[in-house]
Amino acid sequence: MAIIFKIIEAAAHQAATMSGQFMGAEIDLKDGYIHFSTAAQVAETASRHFAGRSNLMLWAIEADRLGSALKWEASRSGQLFPHLYAPLMMSQVIWSKPLPWDGNAHVFPPETFT
Repeated sequence: MAIIFKIIEAAAHQAATMSGQFMGAEIDLKDGYIHFSTAAQVAETASRHFAGRSNLMLWAIEADRLGSALKWEASRSGQLFPHLYAPLMMSQVIWSKPLPWDGNAHVFPPETFT
């Protein structure tokens, strides 16, 4: 079971939880797909795109449950990143946890890397 991750603002998390689906953050809507990261990629994603921000949540999603709408495409440094070409249903999120900033880096839940 491959788990992929989405870093999301707390307000967007709350809105998605209330509506039952997530259409994407601003960058996702601009690019035409929802960006995800693997466990090996998520810390660098946080550091590159969310440094210093503490109002974040981390979602874990089982990649296989997303079906054919999930594509693995080359991105940063040629690495394959998971991109979802469909809305994410909140029922597909297996857990969500705060992603705090400790002044130097984000503090990931231990289960992110297990």
